[in-house]
Amino acid sequence: MATDMTIAGAGRNAADMLQASRIAGATKKVSAGVHAKAKAASEDFEAVFLNTMFQQMFAGLEGEGPFGGAGATGVWRSFLTDQYSRTFAKAGGVGIGDQVYRSLLEQQGLRS
Repeated sequence: MATDMTIAGAGRNAADMLQASRIAGATKKVSAGVHAKAKAASEDFEAVFLNTMFQQMFAGLEGEGPFGGAGATGVWRSFLTDQYSRTFAKAGGVGIGDQVYRSLLEQQGLRS
């Protein structure tokens, strides 16, 4: 028998539930302005991460389009990957932003 007590159907143990309740209590102490700043910072963080991923995705591709694969293609692709990453992050991203947001709120809530 496991020493870890789980709540039926929830898939979370008692320690996880206790930590979630502590985090929720700490984040309630945080002002609305801090919530907005944390949300913006977490979106920016995820956009930077996604931009790096998109740049790697396009690395090594030669273009034959309107820019003909010259130096302008690199500039155009940098703008394209930047816009892709910002759009993805604003739409919810891949989940990194949510984790960063919760961590930022927890840090701020515990400080106050």
